[in-house]
Amino acid sequence: MAVNQWQGPAATYKHKGHIIKNVNHEFSEQITGGQRVADLVAKLVGSWPFIIYQSAIIIIWMGANAYLTYMAGTNPDFFASWDPYPFILLNLVLSFQAAYTGPVVMMSQNRQAEKDRLMADQDYQINKKAEEEIKVVMEHLVHQDALMQELLTRLEVMEQRILNKGEQVTGE
Repeated sequence: MAVNQWQGPAATYKHKGHIIKNVNHEFSEQITGGQRVADLVAKLVGSWPFIIYQSAIIIIWMGANAYLTYMAGTNPDFFASWDPYPFILLNLVLSFQAAYTGPVVMMSQNRQAEKDRLMADQDYQINKKAEEEIKVVMEHLVHQDALMQELLTRLEVMEQRILNKGEQVTGE
């Protein structure tokens, strides 16, 4: 296609295709079973229902053991508590839970950070493409301004010629 003087930068710009990707979709297709489990654990452990249920279980655990310890102290035939104060078994259970949920949550966070890096790179690529296209549009607007100025100059010249011919015809 031959470029003539009337065509500007936008007429010759070649769009190189789409660079937009659905990072979430691509990332979810590559996820392994272990990563899905890590995400589910992080989602569960990082929720209010988990905090509420865990707090309720701890309060029930401590209350039941304190009650059983008190009752066993007043009545030797009464069922003895399985974890008397200072609740060593409860501390062991909570330590076990923390020892396993902490690294699993960190795995999920690392994956999220990797996904965030991919999304940031995607944003950068889109911004570069948008900058390139805006530059072409701005160059095209400058080209159009020049064409319009040229047309206005031609119209002024033609108007002047018409006025000069009109003066010559009337003899003024």
